Amino acid sequence: MADEKKLTPMMQQWHEIRAKLADDTLLMFRLGDFYEIFKQDAEWGAKLLGITLTHRHGMPMAGIPFHAADGYIQKLLDQGVKVAICDQVEPPQPGKLVKRQLTRIITPGTRLADTQIDAHRNHFLLALSLNKKILNAAWLDLTTGEFFLASEAKPENLFAAFESLDPREIIVPEHAAEQWTLPHTDPRFRELYTHLGDGRAISSIADYHFDEASGAQSVMEALGVLNLEGFGLDKDHPALGAAGALIHYATETLCAKPENLRKIREYSSERTLLLDPATLRNLEIFKSAANTRHGSLIAAMDATVTAPGARQLERWLGAPEIALAEIQRRQSCVGEFVAAPGLATELQGRLKGIRDIERILGRLQNRMRNPRELGGVRDTLATLPSIAATLLEFPDTPVAAIAERIHHFDSLAKTLDSGLADELPGNIADGGTIRDGFDEALDHTRSLTRDSQKWLAEFEQSEQTRTGIKNLRIRYNGAFGYFIEVTKSNIALVPEDYVRKQTMKNAERYTTDVLKEREREILHAEEKAIAREEVLFNELIAAILEHAEALKETAAALAEVDVFIGWSALAREWDYCQPELDQSDALLIDQGRHPVVEQMMRKERLGLAGTHAFVPNDCRLSSSAETEDAPQIALITGPNMAGKSTYIRQIALIVLMAQSGAWVPARKCQVGVVDRIFSRVGASDELARGNSTFMVEMNETANILNNATPCSLVILDEIGRGTSTYDGLSIAWAVIEHLHPADAAGARTLFATHYHELTQLAKTLHRLENYSVAVKEWNDDIVFVRQVVKGAADRSYGIQVARLAGLPTTVIDRAKIILERLESDDSSHNLLRKRLRKEKSGNDTTDEDDQLALFK
Repeated sequence: MADEKKLTPMMQQWHEIRAKLADDTLLMFRLGDFYEIFKQDAEWGAKLLGITLTHRHGMPMAGIPFHAADGYIQKLLDQGVKVAICDQVEPPQPGKLVKRQLTRIITPGTRLADTQIDAHRNHFLLALSLNKKILNAAWLDLTTGEFFLASEAKPENLFAAFESLDPREIIVPEHAAEQWTLPHTDPRFRELYTHLGDGRAISSIADYHFDEASGAQSVMEALGVLNLEGFGLDKDHPALGAAGALIHYATETLCAKPENLRKIREYSSERTLLLDPATLRNLEIFKSAANTRHGSLIAAMDATVTAPGARQLERWLGAPEIALAEIQRRQSCVGEFVAAPGLATELQGRLKGIRDIERILGRLQNRMRNPRELGGVRDTLATLPSIAATLLEFPDTPVAAIAERIHHFDSLAKTLDSGLADELPGNIADGGTIRDGFDEALDHTRSLTRDSQKWLAEFEQSEQTRTGIKNLRIRYNGAFGYFIEVTKSNIALVPEDYVRKQTMKNAERYTTDVLKEREREILHAEEKAIAREEVLFNELIAAILEHAEALKETAAALAEVDVFIGWSALAREWDYCQPELDQSDALLIDQGRHPVVEQMMRKERLGLAGTHAFVPNDCRLSSSAETEDAPQIALITGPNMAGKSTYIRQIALIVLMAQSGAWVPARKCQVGVVDRIFSRVGASDELARGNSTFMVEMNETANILNNATPCSLVILDEIGRGTSTYDGLSIAWAVIEHLHPADAAGARTLFATHYHELTQLAKTLHRLENYSVAVKEWNDDIVFVRQVVKGAADRSYGIQVARLAGLPTTVIDRAKIILERLESDDSSHNLLRKRLRKEKSGNDTTDEDDQLALFK
């Protein structure tokens, strides 16, 4: 108590506000033109921001300029630090403590400012709870108002969706979350949750915020409804607890209820093509192996020109469709733009002038109001009629149907055009937001201000004449108001009626009774003008928000148009075809190509021997093998670098693109709708979690074998290579047999391997067929043809590939000698049979001398 009595009123204010915040939150406290950071926050913040730490009366403190705060806040957020903003909420008055309060707590998942978020990506906040092995989840993008919930008995199905969402922050129950990483938790859930949390902010809140009953009430209040039946939800939906936790967390961080939530939708994993986390990584959908966007599928497919269009593309690639009608609608829209490149180019040019209405509305509804964003709405509305008119030039097509979702805002557009100035300030307090002639009261007040400026200029000239001081100036600053400035060399000429206000190094500042009186009039007129502008500004915002839902629907339609036009441009440039999708079990691709590699080969000159043309390949698969010349499993052999991995990946990517609604890199394509794509390709360690390359491989393979259906597509690359040859071959053999049920259809499968012994399976598994990647030999060298042909490869060509990699000649020559001796001893297939017979007989003794003799 003694310490508290010594605190100044301002520091008492700081302590009261700081006590409400968690230890992991840094408080920025507004003092005039600075945000100050005190005590433990100052020591922490100065280190994170690289700013000077000072001490006053033994108390650590640091500060940043108010006008530069965005950059510093962004730097903290990028380091996973939550930032609380305490602002002055009334004008300072002499002798009185300024009222301050928390206005925002900014966390990684609740950013709103356009400087703090990636305009081209969604920004989801995710809440999770686990109830008797049933995973309940809700996710919310505060920047756009998108709100979802889901409940799933198979948590892996939802984690597949979460990986695509890429949530910026995860909210979990305080006590439950402590248990989720412990050994007694279900191993599969623990693995999925741990992987999802890697590199992401995780915030825990009290368990009672996840209560279903209170969650339902919170959601209804946030949406402004009496029940949830209009959204197809019951009040006892198990995921409403997680949804309520999101509402609570958003309200705490916004310091007010989120105002841009109008609907909540239920997500079902059964309505989309599922891509598990491993598949998203292995196929490099959103990030390449280098963990960058460059080299990913989304980068190759993104020809959008607006931020909402880029986000729409991300959503469609993360959750491809299984509904034929919607897939065909998207394909038809792309086809219309492919057939009319002139209109497509014209539309795309107009779309470039569209602002991000969805996120502007989110900021306006949540009290982040900037005059320039109103200008963005005005400029967008001016462009809408011409866009809608152009879309109607595609009569009786799905494109024309999109035009019907673009609303007319004639009255609002007229109001904004007449009310907003051409050049808008960044802050309403700067003045100049409202156009002259829009409001008589504002015009009158402004005329007083302008007349005063004219008077000041005339007064300066008259005083120069009266005093004989030619460099006398009338100036203004916030601390001293208006004053007359006279240089020291002219002080002798100062008249007696001048009253000194301030002494400077090279000048004196004065005032007069006349100037003081006029100052009061000027400042009062400026205050009145700003106050009136704020009233009019808020009225314009209210007018915009009256049309919020129609504006959002319009923005969604424009985003789709942006994606379709971008896809049509790709289809024309890269000669894509419109795939045929149906409910069959076939996957038939004629002259398919890898969409990413093909682009990179041309743009970055990849490839060998001076060729930059991608070699296309066919694919024919059928779950039941009833389609002619289409096995269920294609077993692919061939040397390293021949293109096996590229081939199997391209098939999966073509299917994903087709079910997203895009055209595909092929001459012809038929896809029987796929429910899930599984992949096990590449090698990666998870050493931090105690998982080796082989363990990761087995985890991913187990997920495939336990969840694949006859409607799934499976691609497997080098199963079993992370362990001994015999163990690996045995596992790969058994995996293939499991994927090939004797009396039922199986998942369409592409299996690439170096185990040539596996080709013998074609004799016993009637739905399996051998393929290989062709190579040509020339003077003990090999040339990669990149062509997938029927039949097994005769050799692995490992030594020739090693030579291409630059291994020393001595190593290559020695490897040839050893290979010849191994092959002369027996075929590897017979060696395997000998080894298995020996193990079966229980004879573990080995004649080491005989084995070593092979290498002498």
